[in-house]
Amino acid sequence: MAKTSTLLALAGRAAILPEYVDIFGQRRLTSDDTRVALLAAMGIDASSGTAAARTLAELEQGDAERLIEPVYVRRERDRRSARLQVRVPTDASRARIEYQLELREENGHTHLLEGRLERGSATHTVTLRLPAGLETGYHRIQLRLRAGGGEERHAESWWIVCPRSCLTTKELIGDRRLFGLWTHLYAIRGERDWGAGDLSDLGELIDWAGTIGSAFVGINPLHALRNSGGDISPYSPVSRLFRNIFYLDVTAVPELADSPEARRLVESERYGKVLAELQAAARVDYERVMALKRPVLDALHRTFAAQHRDRDGQRGRDYARFRADKGDALIDFATFCALEAHFGAQGRREPHDWPADYRHPRSKAVAAFRREHLEVVDLHCYLQFELDRQLAAAAQRAEATLPIGIYGDLAIGTAPNGCDPWAFPNLFLDGAHLGAPPDDYSAVGQDWGLPPLDPDQLRRDGYRYWALLLRNNLAHMGALRIDHVMGLFRQYWVPAGQPATEGAYVRYPAQDLLGILALESHRQRALIIGEDLGTVPRGFPALLARWGILSSRVLYFERDRHGNFHPSRRYSKRALVTVNTHDHPPLAAVWEGHDLELARRIGIIESDQRLAEAREQRARERQALLRRLVAEGCLPSTKAPASYAELCAAVHAFLARTRAPLLGIWLDDLAGELDPLNIPGVGLDRYPNWSRRLSMTLADFRQDPGVATALVGIANRRTSR
Repeated sequence: MAKTSTLLALAGRAAILPEYVDIFGQRRLTSDDTRVALLAAMGIDASSGTAAARTLAELEQGDAERLIEPVYVRRERDRRSARLQVRVPTDASRARIEYQLELREENGHTHLLEGRLERGSATHTVTLRLPAGLETGYHRIQLRLRAGGGEERHAESWWIVCPRSCLTTKELIGDRRLFGLWTHLYAIRGERDWGAGDLSDLGELIDWAGTIGSAFVGINPLHALRNSGGDISPYSPVSRLFRNIFYLDVTAVPELADSPEARRLVESERYGKVLAELQAAARVDYERVMALKRPVLDALHRTFAAQHRDRDGQRGRDYARFRADKGDALIDFATFCALEAHFGAQGRREPHDWPADYRHPRSKAVAAFRREHLEVVDLHCYLQFELDRQLAAAAQRAEATLPIGIYGDLAIGTAPNGCDPWAFPNLFLDGAHLGAPPDDYSAVGQDWGLPPLDPDQLRRDGYRYWALLLRNNLAHMGALRIDHVMGLFRQYWVPAGQPATEGAYVRYPAQDLLGILALESHRQRALIIGEDLGTVPRGFPALLARWGILSSRVLYFERDRHGNFHPSRRYSKRALVTVNTHDHPPLAAVWEGHDLELARRIGIIESDQRLAEAREQRARERQALLRRLVAEGCLPSTKAPASYAELCAAVHAFLARTRAPLLGIWLDDLAGELDPLNIPGVGLDRYPNWSRRLSMTLADFRQDPGVATALVGIANRRTSR
């Protein structure tokens, strides 16, 4: 193993933190073995003292030879004094070096600067003053240096100018305190769904939300999934750049009217029978739903290709613009889907099982495959095009009635066998996994199995993946939740094959990432909400506030060390408040103790004695909640409410009293659901996560007196629309 000093230097360069304080207040040091393993995952050899010293010297030499950094992210307030630091080559034969700098603004305007660099005796850097007043956006720098003897060096960089913060609630909704509804889209029951909620159901939900004074409708990530076997978690997607065709409303695709083949399928007796079974089921059967949708979508694509593609009609022009706008990323995604189907039919679904020539998106074999399977590749482009159209239609309905609109969700990572690691092989690492340190969820920590993004490579690539990720996920959204937002600052990496307790935090270039987030937030005019629960560094919520990012505040966690619930005045005025999240049991389950019984059944609570203790603790928590609701004037006494609807109304009336600008109400709580959507750390062999449907239809929500009662206490947060 490398000597400690060299190993620490390498780990420091790679942003591996030496320690962290866990949720229990304990200081945890990063071990040398963990440092070596995480460095190896980044391609940095520290396996011995000699290797580490050689690697460190090579990295330092690379720093000295780099003329300029690959990317600069500057806040708008700094644009009056834009300066570029240039490293003068140490081997230049003269002190005077000619330079030519071209700055191409995003709008196409170009600045050309020329002159001579004077290298001082005390430094190897010089400063060039860039044009003042650059607008926010992505600008390109090209620098050429010519030393004596005609030797020329060239470097390129991005100069990104960002706003001071993300779009704030004050800018979007003023000083109003509003509420919204949130749900997981697949859980919705519509009047004509195909066994799961779809984008047309989202439109129907938006319409109802507008009639009750809601400001937004929140949904789960719509990221692309395989929709089969265990690949159904919206937080472990195939790609975070593109969306899940599972949410397409087949009957809303324009080509259906012109496709006899598709209509025969939809109107067949077999389809009708299976649809009835899927609609009545308590849980989503992803594979059966897709088995119905895929043949129809294939037929619709054939109709589209024959009647619209490469033609001058509106539909054809819209498709051409969509493909041009999404560029290579869309083609790569569509190619990956085609490759996966091709090799999957041979029993080789995992990319690492494909022939070596197909494991890189720019290989000759992949290019040849794309040419030979043009229609299959185009099918996946078409499906993304239609997804975008249907989501845009839902967003237009929201724009008419909801001040904020659709509130989307961005997962923290991508499945290791997914498209994004295949399409961006230099960015994703396969020797470590994202996870979480020991906390209240798990005393031994968590290994999520998701490949981390290399922060150094992310920066070297000019943050193009991050910008594309935000742009695609903010499209048609009025707000976006960033799952585990602390991942913009640091992420917990677990060395592959090691227990989660052996992980360490790796620092990310937060100021740069936040700057680009602010830029895209303003361009889409969307609020940003950070999920900042769990092991949170001191001062982190204040840092989010400075960037205009709302924190997450959850009723279940807002208690003091004695178990008393915080008063409404203690809640942050820069947060979205909710009763719970998708990782927690619904309110009715907590109130009745259903979650405890379920935990005992599946082995989370390991004995009847522990179950009895948990029930006693829950009884104390219920009383603490009742005391808080009474103290806030939301209930008349600490006697249990006569109905669940009254409890639900009191809880949301309490949260409506807080200073937080946004209150989110889960449809599961309005419906009185008992089963959780997800139990963290529990596999599908023990509990069917991500599949439970709502027990009420959208029509039921409109008419149910219990729902009306539960919404009574939020009158002070209704919009004026």
